[in-house]
This record gives sequence, structure tokens and C-alpha cells, in this order.
Amino acid sequence: MTITHISEAQSTSSDSPIIEQPRMSVIGTGYLGATHAICMATLGYDVVGVDVDENKVAALQSGRVPFFEPGLPELLRTALDSGRLRFTTDFADAAASADVHFICVGTPQAKDSPAADMQYVDAAVSRLAAHLDRPALIVGKSTVPIGTADRLTTLVQEIAPAGTAVQLAWNPEFLREGYAIQDTLRPDRLVFGVSSDWAREQLSRCYTALLAAEVPLVVTDLATAELVKVAANSFLATKISYINAMAEVCEATGADVSLLARALSYDSRIGGRFLKPGLGFGGGCLPKDIRAFAYRAEELGVGQAVAFLREVDSINVRRRHRTVDIVRDLASGDLAGARIACLGAAFKPNSDDIRDAPALDVARMLQQEGASVTVFDPEAMDNARRAYPQLSYADNLVEAVLDADVVVLLTEWDEFTDANPEILGRLVSSRRIVDGRHALNADAYRSAGWEYRALGRPEHPATAVFLADEPLQVALSA
Repeated sequence: MTITHISEAQSTSSDSPIIEQPRMSVIGTGYLGATHAICMATLGYDVVGVDVDENKVAALQSGRVPFFEPGLPELLRTALDSGRLRFTTDFADAAASADVHFICVGTPQAKDSPAADMQYVDAAVSRLAAHLDRPALIVGKSTVPIGTADRLTTLVQEIAPAGTAVQLAWNPEFLREGYAIQDTLRPDRLVFGVSSDWAREQLSRCYTALLAAEVPLVVTDLATAELVKVAANSFLATKISYINAMAEVCEATGADVSLLARALSYDSRIGGRFLKPGLGFGGGCLPKDIRAFAYRAEELGVGQAVAFLREVDSINVRRRHRTVDIVRDLASGDLAGARIACLGAAFKPNSDDIRDAPALDVARMLQQEGASVTVFDPEAMDNARRAYPQLSYADNLVEAVLDADVVVLLTEWDEFTDANPEILGRLVSSRRIVDGRHALNADAYRSAGWEYRALGRPEHPATAVFLADEPLQVALSA
């Protein structure tokens, strides 16, 4: 076990024994919960997944993952066949069957404010606690406002028949969609927020294999563990918006943000990860988390300390509007009647998640200006159709770009970045493309007669080829 830091957590005594091979429940079987339940069963634990959605439970129990995540359907089938994983809607069953209970319920942005909506977490914890009549550990994994764990500890110990024999810990998740299995089974670090030695030791038994593999462990108090996730997301969002702010400066000066980002990336103090210009971030985490963090900081009287997050959010949203501006420029200044092919709907590749997806926001704004918009995404079509029924959708890439006046890359799926620009050029009405993700080989497109535009890059760059130790992107397929 590698422990990088242990804070002096509040000592809460417990005479409860440590269970070496704890049985687990996972409350909430959305993206986080289903992944966690499947992976914990894969590590050899007996796991029951719990959800109030009967259709979701039935799908998972039958071996169907209700979202797209590479490798997870195969892992689900293996876990079900092993007999170590099952799903139910019965909280009493979960309480009776498990020793450690992971809370993986969503915390979306509230409808009427930037705050996190905690009703689902509160409901899940309350329903579970009502059936806890013996010592147990509840472990929060959801992203929550600072102070939630203390509040829930009081709630649980008031409701649970076992009273103070039920303890609470916080173990934030750091999943990247498209890499969820890797991030669960081979994470960069584990964070345990605990208030007793017993909680720390019991939670450690849930990750025996990972700790044996020397995954770094940071043990903290509850509040710090809650803060780690929102602080990490805020830092990543800030880094993305920083390079996109530089893209705005580049557009005003004729500089090239791609070359700027490359130069900055060689500085070991900065690094290149997440220093990628383009359309910006979306999804179910970063946007709502930075808003909820700023809101909670205001409640705590330290709003000024994170006031910059509002500008981070604003820069991110401006990139969507600026993408529309570039498409309009390529369409001769008027989008009315222009045929626009939008490549991508998911907020990132290897996902079907369209929550706060920049791609669909851009497509919507293009249509509102009178453009005839056709959207194609390899995995997110069903979700996109439900959320944006007013848009038109294609069944494949060829259908999407056929007779298009402008093509816009909005999600950098391999199918799009590997496409041959000469072949695509034979399908469109005009060879004009906006690279919203800085994912295409600009030289290859220009050589094939395309008018190529990207956020923060000049129309006719003086330097088009990167120095050679890291090739730009891809060798385009035939």
C-alpha cells in the first residue's frame, strides 16, 4: 500500500469488526454506478446494484449496458456469469446483502440555480439507511458540495436502526468517459475521506488488489475528499478555457493557437494534457461542477476565491458562438438555407453522452439562423434525436456530408479524423470545413482543395507543419 498523505482525521471509535472480503451494494446504476458495480464484481467481490428505475435494472440484469462505454458490455456479461453481480430495486435487499454501500447517484445542476441538486442523493441515502440494522459503511462517490458528508452522517445515524454503528466515508470518482474501466481498475490515485480508523480500514478492504498494485492512496478528512473532485474538475476546465482564451487572442492577432499550445506543452511546469484548443468542454461533469462549486463557495463566504470559474465557464460558452461565426463566414455571411453537415453529437468521442454537448449546441444555433443542418454521430444518435428532435439526422458519414455547403467537425471520432479529404470532397457541394476540435490534418485538407478553418488559427498560416517528434494527428485513410 502506498499512502502519499494521511491527515489527522476526526477519530470516531468503532467496535465493529473489519470484514476482509466485504459484500457491496452500489446505489444508483447510471454511468458511474454501473461501471463501479461491474468493476468491483470483476475484482472478485459480491455486488448488488440498486436503482429505482426498473427498466435500467432489467437491462443490466439481462446483460445490456444502457449507455455506450467501450469494453463494459463484455465485462458485465462476465460478472453476471460469475454469479458475483446482480441488480435489484429493493433497498432492503441491499441493506441485508451488503456490508459496504457505495452511493453513485447523480447530482445534476438544479433547475433554478447553479447549485447541485441533492434530492437524489438524499433520497437514496435515506431509503438505504432505514434498513441498516447492523454496522455498515456508506461510501459516497457522487460529486457533492463541501459539507454534504457531515450532513449525511447526521441524517443516516438518525434514520438507521443501527444508529452510530453506521459510518460514512467519501471516495470520489475520477472517471473519464471512454476510459471508465481503466480509470476504475487502474486509477491514478485513490482518495479516502474518513472520520475513523475503522472506516479507513474497512474501505481499504474494498480496494485490496489496487492497493497491492501500489495505486497511490491519499487519506483525508471528509471535507477534503469532497473538495478533491471539484478542485480537479475546476483545474481541468480552467486549463481548457485558458488555451481557448489564447485562441481568441490569436484570432485578433493572426497568431496560431495550435503552435502556441505546442510550444507551451514543452514547459514541464505546464504540460500538454488538456492544453488543446477547440470547441471546449461539455458533458455531465465539468460544466455543472464548476457552477456548483462557485455557488457553494459563495454560500461559504469565499466566493471571491473562485470567481474566476465564472469566466472559465463564459470562455467555454463563447467558443460555441465563435464556431457558428466561422461557419457563417464560410457560408458567405448568411446561414439561411445553407446546408451544414455537423459531424458529432456526443460531448466527446467514445461516448454517447450528450449532456451539455457543445456539438449539439452548435447544431441548434446553426439551425436557428436558418441553416439546413444534418447531424451524424457513431454512437449518440438515439440520445440526440430524443433531446433535439428538431434537427435532421443522417445514418452514416456519407449521407451526412452529401451536398453540404460547409462541413463542421464537432466531435473528434476516429471515423471523422481518419476520413480521406479527397473522397469527402467528391461528396460535398463545396469543399469548406471547420475543424472545431483541431483534430484534422489541415495540410491534407488544403492540398485536397478544401477551405480549412479552425478556432484560433489563421486562414493562411505561415507555418503549417509541426516540428517532427510528435506528428500532428493522423495519417488519413483511403
